Amino acid sequence: MFRRSIVALLLSASLLAGAASAKDKDKNAKDKKKAEKLSAEVDAKQQDKALKAKDKGKEKDKKKAASPEADAASKQPDKVLYDKAMKAMKQHKYDVARISLQTLINAYPESEFIARAKLAVAESWYREGTTAALSQAESEYRDFITFFPNMPEAAEAQLKIADIHYKQMGKPDRDFTHARHAQEEYRLLLQQYPDSKLVQTARLRLLEVQEVLAEREYRIGRFYFGRQSMLAAIARLKTLTDTYPLYSRADDAYFTLGQAYEQQAEFTRISKLEDSAKQRLIAGYEESAAQAYSRILTRYPAMPRAEEARSRLTAMKRAVPTPTAEAIELNKKEMASRKRPTRYERFVGDMGKRPDLSAAVHVGEPSMEDPKETDAPHLVREITSGSSSAIEAGKGGSAIKVEAAGESSTESQPAPHSQEAATVNPSDVPAQPLPQLNESKANAGGESTASSSSSTSIKDDPKEASSSRKKKRKFPLHIPSPF
Repeated sequence: MFRRSIVALLLSASLLAGAASAKDKDKNAKDKKKAEKLSAEVDAKQQDKALKAKDKGKEKDKKKAASPEADAASKQPDKVLYDKAMKAMKQHKYDVARISLQTLINAYPESEFIARAKLAVAESWYREGTTAALSQAESEYRDFITFFPNMPEAAEAQLKIADIHYKQMGKPDRDFTHARHAQEEYRLLLQQYPDSKLVQTARLRLLEVQEVLAEREYRIGRFYFGRQSMLAAIARLKTLTDTYPLYSRADDAYFTLGQAYEQQAEFTRISKLEDSAKQRLIAGYEESAAQAYSRILTRYPAMPRAEEARSRLTAMKRAVPTPTAEAIELNKKEMASRKRPTRYERFVGDMGKRPDLSAAVHVGEPSMEDPKETDAPHLVREITSGSSSAIEAGKGGSAIKVEAAGESSTESQPAPHSQEAATVNPSDVPAQPLPQLNESKANAGGESTASSSSSTSIKDDPKEASSSRKKKRKFPLHIPSPF
């Protein structure tokens, strides 16, 4: 029995081992099949890649056969110099880049990269950003426009010239030279390259530049208005309103202009002019003030000064115009396009050198031409000519002439001396003098005659001359101390 049990156990173990080996064989077979499938898929992918690479190689060969110079261009020395310069530009090595570009320009004047090289030289100076570098960049860009005026990059060069002055533009109370130049260059770009893609950028920046120039004119006009110099204030504010209609404070400018006209009318009313000339000037000033107030209501009806302008027209007993719906909508669009800076931005702007451009409008077209400026001397000449013509028209032929009795006056007759002037009959001289435009002018004339007579007397007596010098030395010029 013991032997039989042992044999049975051995048989069962052998059966189990056979079954396990059969299972292992099945697993191995399945694994082999999977590996064969994966290898087949990999081989298929590799074959596909190889076929695609062959196709691409064939296409390249066809292109090379069609244009054999295409592959040779990558090995040309001018291309190598240009690529080297561009790599140095990316690494901010502008001196190295300019050396390579100048070598290309001097050694290969017929190269196809000449235009790009000249533009890259200007760009290297522009990226440096210093004052001297920007000046050099401007000259390089101008050279590029001179040599290649018909290339699309000429508009880009013109924009960069304008941007050079735009970057250096100061605040309205500082030097406005760069602002003036930037305005001229942006206008030139809009006129010479109207189809360029850079027109929109130039238009927006031109509006910002004109905002700075208009703010400068407004501050000067307000200064003259505060000093009671109304003719100078009128000249500045009228030039501002005629030149920059999209100014953010145009309503303030027009309202101050109207006030200046009214103040000048009051000054004329208390002056010593003839009544006819006085009334004509007063009527002209009041009419100009009414036009300034009316302009606020017709062009800027949504701005804060509209109500004050309406009240002034009512007080002057003038017609109050009604704004149109289009004017109100346009003015609201202009106001909505302006930005409102935060407190932090205002603080940083006050501490920096750059002007605040947030108030600039972003809709509408900038002014492309400057109208004729209104200057204060021209206004004074108009008043003087008008008053003199009114006096002549009022008096007719009764012009005042002083002649010696019994003598005929000729052009070559010498001026009478003091003794001869004393013989003139007092009844021949009119009792009232000619009306003066300004009392200050009359006072100045009297002082000048008194000073001339005193100088002649001093020349005759040297003792009086020395005493007058001593008196002058007693009153030196005192400069007030700022502390």
